[in-house]
Amino acid sequence: MSVTGNRAGERADRGGGGGPGGGGGRGIPHVSPCGWRRLALLAALCPLLLFGVGVSTGTGAGTAHAAAKSGTATAPTQAAALADLLRADPVYVTDQLPRDVPRSTAPQFKKLAQRTKVPTYVLVLPEQGVGSDRLLAAVHDRLGRDGLYVLVDDMGVAEATAFGVRAPADDASTVALYELPYDAGPLLSFERFTDVIAQGGEKAAERAEAAREKHGETGGEAAKMHIDPVDRDNQSFVTGIALSGVPLLIVGISPYVRRWRRRVTGAGAPKAAAPKAAAPEAAVPRRLTARRVEAGAAVLVAGAIALGASLVFDQETSGAAPPPTASDLSSRVERVADGLRKSGPVYGDPESPRVLDSAQRRELGDRVAEFGRGPVFVAVVPQLTEDESAGDPEQFVEAVRQKMGAKGDHGVYVVADPLGGSIDVVTYDVRIDANLIAFDLPDSIRYGDDDDRSADHRLGERLDDLMTFLGKAPRTEQPETSSLAMDDAPDPVEENELSPLFSGDFWPGLLVGAFAAGLVFGIVAALLGLLRLAVPGLRRPRTTSTPSATTSFEAPPDPSLGYLRRTARDELDALAREFDQQDQQDQAALASAVRTRVWDCLDTATLLADRDPDGHIDDDATPADLAAAVVLARAGRGALVGADKTCCALNPLHGPATGWRDAQYAPDDQRLRTIPVCAQCRVLVSVQPRLAYTLRLTLPGPRRGERVPYEEVPGPLPAARDGIPQLIRQVREYAGVQ
Repeated sequence: MSVTGNRAGERADRGGGGGPGGGGGRGIPHVSPCGWRRLALLAALCPLLLFGVGVSTGTGAGTAHAAAKSGTATAPTQAAALADLLRADPVYVTDQLPRDVPRSTAPQFKKLAQRTKVPTYVLVLPEQGVGSDRLLAAVHDRLGRDGLYVLVDDMGVAEATAFGVRAPADDASTVALYELPYDAGPLLSFERFTDVIAQGGEKAAERAEAAREKHGETGGEAAKMHIDPVDRDNQSFVTGIALSGVPLLIVGISPYVRRWRRRVTGAGAPKAAAPKAAAPEAAVPRRLTARRVEAGAAVLVAGAIALGASLVFDQETSGAAPPPTASDLSSRVERVADGLRKSGPVYGDPESPRVLDSAQRRELGDRVAEFGRGPVFVAVVPQLTEDESAGDPEQFVEAVRQKMGAKGDHGVYVVADPLGGSIDVVTYDVRIDANLIAFDLPDSIRYGDDDDRSADHRLGERLDDLMTFLGKAPRTEQPETSSLAMDDAPDPVEENELSPLFSGDFWPGLLVGAFAAGLVFGIVAALLGLLRLAVPGLRRPRTTSTPSATTSFEAPPDPSLGYLRRTARDELDALAREFDQQDQQDQAALASAVRTRVWDCLDTATLLADRDPDGHIDDDATPADLAAAVVLARAGRGALVGADKTCCALNPLHGPATGWRDAQYAPDDQRLRTIPVCAQCRVLVSVQPRLAYTLRLTLPGPRRGERVPYEEVPGPLPAARDGIPQLIRQVREYAGVQ
């Protein structure tokens, strides 16, 4: 029954109808003779009664004034205080949760409350524990207005009850609880709640039942709506791995697979020189085109990964809390400071449960007044991680002290948490040992008894013990301060922001991605090698017939050491095989001079690359020696088909020259020299002689990344410009063989 109903019942119980007998009419009432005597006696006693009332009133006023002066005025209960707030505004948002629910969101809560189409009273408060339903009932009784009463905390809708109106409060609470994840935030939770209320009882019941069934099937919470900093670190790490690993795989595996295919299909075998009329068709080397395609594909894939990660991992905040304003962050501090200035040294938070009764407040006020070390300020307010000071009592005290001005410059500040039960003490310029307050405050005072389950946490008794402890504290010669607060409270906006995607663990992810790409490349290479060995059809075809006119060979202008090592092995094997085959087929056809020339090429190439000889390329063979071995082996293969003894001057690895052309040999030398060139180089030199130097062979230098022109390297290789016979002589002198 509402308060209005109770009051109506009281008026009915008092009775008193109209008419002469009832004394309820507007005429002169009938009075008996006995009544006249009683009236006369009452008139005689009126002065005495008035005097007594005056004395009583004066005494009561004096007591109230003294209580107000000492800070022990009777405080309203939590329900009464909240009812007064709702009487002024049906939606009240506390100032104690600015990091999760700023007071500036009150207009949004009001707009959502209007959807219910019934009188709705909303309280946004810190978590109240198990007494939420009783609190709403008590507030309703104090307010005396029927409607839908909703209690919202930092997690969402905590309790809802309908008084005197039809509203599916329980079903709406169930839907808000089960349909939304725990990090949805109070504003979205209340929005979902009001939407279900507006649907009516039948639809709300169906939706609540569906939510219960889905929750039972999944057996857990809905998927999170926001990510935390750990999730962002994971996103950055994965993005780094993909951004480095995938492009490296493209530029690594694709060329390797191309070479593997050429090997197993015989495409890597040297090509016969094309007729001169068909030479322009080879203007653009296929190898260069393939590398450009692979590099372009790697760049495109890297860009796609970066763009896709930015679009998918687009979260910017780690929670649903809107950024608080400066007023939101200072509202509670100003309220407490104003209360301590105006109401005395003991301030109790009206929004929280009243943990100090009138007698305890009076006794605490007396103890504070008797304390002789300086002023004492007691604030009975919650300390929450969602408040302006992030739950740091010293930060809260410092902010309150600054707001109090000169009155609060020095003294003992006590913060008692009515929800958690903790007591914190901070001193400013008082003659009490600061270390005693900061480090030696007894746990029985600071935290109380762990086994205590009382609703008030025995704060009254513990505050009394605190005053006794402070009174017995040794007096210091100089005033001391126990505050250790050096840093400001965390900025709520920065605290809620996520780090950029391309930061933090993104950089280690790049390294891991590169390592993973190398690992995958090794696995693929091993599998392809095993496949080539296991499947006979994939082995490199061996030449069983007379070799064709092999006078032109492919080779890059900037070969790596690995390329030179592989090519030297392949060319030596090919020269030995072709020499044996042709010699066995027709010894008479192979002239003695040619046989000697081929043998000299094979012998000197072996001296450079396989000095043992054991059939394997020497591990310590230099790039210059390997290149010279390739030149000699290819010159020997060319000799079998009557090729010239002159090598291509731009790149001796291309094999014998097929003509002479005017070309710019070096980038810093503008002269055109007449040099021997192979069929491949002749195409470019004929069209662009000034670009001929771009085809000149360079070898790996002693320093990482350095390239040296082949005619400047130590060893016999520069002699290749003077022809194969001169190169053979230089090799034998170099190897000490006559």
